[in-house]
Amino acid sequence: MALFKKILIANRGEIAVRVIRACRELGIVSVAVYSDVDRAALHVRKADEAYPLGPAAASESYLNVGKILDAARRSGADAIHPGYGFLSENAKFAQACAQAGIKFIGPTAAAMEKMGSKTRARQNMQNAGIPFVPGTSRGLESADEAAQVAEKIGYPVMLKAAAGGGGKGMRLVQAKAELKDALENARSEAQRAFGDSEVYIEKAILNPRHIEMQILADEHGNTVYLGERECSIQRRHQKVLEEAPSPIVDADMRRRMGEVAVRVAQAADYTNAGTIEFLVDAEKNFYFLEMNTRLQVEHPVTELTTGFDLVHLQIRIAAGERLPFRQEDISIRGHAIECRIYAEDPDNNFFPSPGKITLLLLPSGPGIRRDSGMYEGWTVPIDYDPMLAKLIGYGSDREQATARLIRALNEYFVGGIKTNMSLFRRILRDPDFRAGKLDTGYLDRLLKNKEQPTVESEKAMQLAAIAAGVFAQLDPASSNGSSGIVQSGPDAGSAWKRMGRKEALH
Repeated sequence: MALFKKILIANRGEIAVRVIRACRELGIVSVAVYSDVDRAALHVRKADEAYPLGPAAASESYLNVGKILDAARRSGADAIHPGYGFLSENAKFAQACAQAGIKFIGPTAAAMEKMGSKTRARQNMQNAGIPFVPGTSRGLESADEAAQVAEKIGYPVMLKAAAGGGGKGMRLVQAKAELKDALENARSEAQRAFGDSEVYIEKAILNPRHIEMQILADEHGNTVYLGERECSIQRRHQKVLEEAPSPIVDADMRRRMGEVAVRVAQAADYTNAGTIEFLVDAEKNFYFLEMNTRLQVEHPVTELTTGFDLVHLQIRIAAGERLPFRQEDISIRGHAIECRIYAEDPDNNFFPSPGKITLLLLPSGPGIRRDSGMYEGWTVPIDYDPMLAKLIGYGSDREQATARLIRALNEYFVGGIKTNMSLFRRILRDPDFRAGKLDTGYLDRLLKNKEQPTVESEKAMQLAAIAAGVFAQLDPASSNGSSGIVQSGPDAGSAWKRMGRKEALH
């Protein structure tokens, strides 16, 4: 069966670069789209073709269905890969692609509708007999209803937006007195973030582990699971570091979670790549949380531990091919850990740090993978998510993967802006992390410890970067035409940075 001739990637940053590379390996022409501030972005430079979308605001560019479909028509693309974020879980976009005769590389709009809303997903899982956290399976109509449910299931409770994710519209409520205001705030935030104010309530499992299961389903009825990922290290309900396999999951637990994940996907008539998320309590009981109907940010750790290329498989499934393996053919080998590299300052309350990358020293060596959307000389915009890259360490076991990742972090330097790499150096040397003692409250506890996160290796890296910059200035030929090593003068502090510093003082 023939693959697609041309794929448009409806995204930006490192995930767009990742999909472009997969297209190139499969002999498929790649098409990038970009906003005005992304004209010089790496994904635009890497793609075979690129089409402008308009202003920086996502609503006028990467979230504009009409503009993206117009670019697909003009380019002659016969498929669209949505990446993650933006329109990747938008059922209306998937339906619009189908109506335009362009293949959406992902699930059908109908499957996305079933699983895209957390309340609808809970209703479907209830009908399928899937275990999930006690609570409501529809949106709350009033504060009185919320109080009645909370009284029945017991405090603490969690309020959650039915749409979207990333911690938006979530509120932990410890007592009845907090409930009314928390519900109003959760609804307001959900409306702003997702255009949908629906909020439901569930029993709060305090400090659970957050473990997810990767599934793949072709369009011929075959569904498999590819093992779990440990995603418990989170800040404000957003994942920071992920690993595969989980330190607490043995072969029997993996099989049971995987079988439930397959049942979830089949109940939704799901096709393509997806992820079933579970909460796991201290007794290793697991409960269905939600389904992500797209490729996950953390997919590289699954690729490294299974040997499968998930983006290749996404494309092949969308082209109508059958899965080339069965469940018994899948095995987990080694260990992989991923760090999400952000343009933010962990020593200043994770304040965003856009600006020009004046120097970039890259890690390499055995067991290191780097998925990146940045390059030296590029200006990181403020308009989008601040994730710059993902650094992944792979080894024969968790100890080796950790050691390789620490070594790579000590080789990695991004000049001109702040990054959160010092946080990962701190996590990876922490005794609780080393022992696998993780839950969703782990990072909050670590950050409360006033230990200085900047280690000697980071200071050494900074000195090495300064030395490299000085050397490059003294010997311009050594920079090989680099777009700039050390920056001073008016561009060193952008208007955005100056405004940000001012706001931080208030």
